[in-house]
Amino acid sequence: MIRKSFFFGLLICLGVILYLNPNFKTISAGVAILLFGMIMLEEGFKVFTKGPLQNILKKTTNKLYKSITAGALLTALIQSSSLVSVITISFISAGLITLAEGLGLIFGANIGTTATAWLVAGFGLKIKISALAMSMLVFGIIFSFQKKPSFKGIGNVLAGLGFFFLGIHYMKEGFDVFKEYIDLSEYAVSGFLGVLIYTGLGIIITTVLQSSSATLALILTALSVGQIEYENALALAIGANIGTTITAVLGALSANSAGKRLATAHFIFNGITGLVAMTFIYPLSRLVNSLSEILYISTTNYTLKLALFHTIFNVLGVLLMLPFIKRLERFLLRFFKEKINKDVDEPKYLNPAVLKFPGSAISALVKESQYLYKNSVFEIVSHALNIHREDIKSEENLKTIIKKSNIDFKTDIQDLYYKKVKTIYGEIIKYASIAQSTLSLTNKQIKAITDIKIANRKMVEIIKDARELNKNISLVLNMDNQYLQNEYDNYRKKLTKVLRVIYLFRTEENNAEKYDAKLKQLKKNAKLNIRQSNKSIDRLIRKNLITAEMASSLFNDYTNVNDMIKKLIDVAELLYGKVDSLIEDNVKN
Repeated sequence: MIRKSFFFGLLICLGVILYLNPNFKTISAGVAILLFGMIMLEEGFKVFTKGPLQNILKKTTNKLYKSITAGALLTALIQSSSLVSVITISFISAGLITLAEGLGLIFGANIGTTATAWLVAGFGLKIKISALAMSMLVFGIIFSFQKKPSFKGIGNVLAGLGFFFLGIHYMKEGFDVFKEYIDLSEYAVSGFLGVLIYTGLGIIITTVLQSSSATLALILTALSVGQIEYENALALAIGANIGTTITAVLGALSANSAGKRLATAHFIFNGITGLVAMTFIYPLSRLVNSLSEILYISTTNYTLKLALFHTIFNVLGVLLMLPFIKRLERFLLRFFKEKINKDVDEPKYLNPAVLKFPGSAISALVKESQYLYKNSVFEIVSHALNIHREDIKSEENLKTIIKKSNIDFKTDIQDLYYKKVKTIYGEIIKYASIAQSTLSLTNKQIKAITDIKIANRKMVEIIKDARELNKNISLVLNMDNQYLQNEYDNYRKKLTKVLRVIYLFRTEENNAEKYDAKLKQLKKNAKLNIRQSNKSIDRLIRKNLITAEMASSLFNDYTNVNDMIKKLIDVAELLYGKVDSLIEDNVKN
């Protein structure tokens, strides 16, 4: 409601300004074209987020200095800190990176945004940029009409750059014309009062434009034609940095915990950086003058000096925040708490943020499926066998476990399925289907999601099979036929062995190959058993040790048990054996 009211208020104000002062049209059109160019740039680079960009972000966040560097370089390259923020939120939500690593990316993105000032000051205002912009637009449109996604991406990037530079051209022309009627430099205010006024103005402009890069381009073009004083331009740049946090805060109102934490971190970082820059604006200005001499920047080249100032105070902000990053992380985790005690049927990893990119979507689907297996399927199957999970996880002899587990747990498999599995299974399938239909996926990524859906379907089938087996296991406990009990104990032992090997396979990383080989052998044996008859049952029938009805149940459950073994191992291979390669493939391709 607040955002909608703000939007309509902005439209009314803009209409009034354009009506009262038609000379403002060219500047407004320039800003609009520049903003449109930035949107196209972001859309163009989104095509590549499923490959190199995600790979870089995932691989360069294991160290803080790496994540800061990656955030800075990527933002400078794609000219969109918001896209880096969206990817970061998505990766944190999916558990691919930690909050501290995400903070590094966001801090680095702030440094990366300074590239816009250098691009405009060092290039956009020094040559006749409109000619280059037109050429970029022509080639951009040609590429964007191609069917191949990568060509469309290149086309959007070129067209975005074309509109970006064309916007600068119109803004500069607009200020030139505007100066004939009103000289804004006459309203310059010196001293700290001027710093406060123009910082506030920078905050307002950035809030309206929803882009600090666009505000900086506006400041630089106005500065280049002498419409604002250099001292006031410095304060405007500080305001632009602070103002961009309001955009982040508004966007985080409906975001998940990861989004709220990053938006708050952004607000704290930019707020502190802005306050420091305001306080030390004159010492920093003198530092810029000294560095300008070393870098051979002319004393009157105020646009490049502003770009240098913008970079210095953003780097200074990062240096000031580095010692406190762990404290900031703890504060954010404590202040924006995840819902710890989620209901058993509530997804733990699936939220809208993970559906932004293939890597985060598949990672979240895998983690949710693993969670479902570990906390629900494993429990349901073990209780269906009347065996405690802790016994399966232990090193106790299997014969001993089966012998002592002779009490009926009276497990209601159907009830457990509805309480712990059905809803989450539905959510996993829904998210998988949305990812396949809305994201631009490679063939490997499509297969990865299909494998996840297959694994979940098999888990549901295992639970249904376990329900049928549990009925007969519980029935046999109350019967006097020892031969029948021995056969069902043998079934329980087989399934318990498989559950234990799967548990070791997913928890003992150092011995993963050993347990993988065991699982393959168990699966092979189960396949052979399905095709072959059970000789021990045949023997019991010949000796009249069991009735025909008992034999029928044993034969059915013999097939059922071997089928369950095969499915359990299939799920383990899909969710744990391939998980690393699935996620890596998704990030790389």
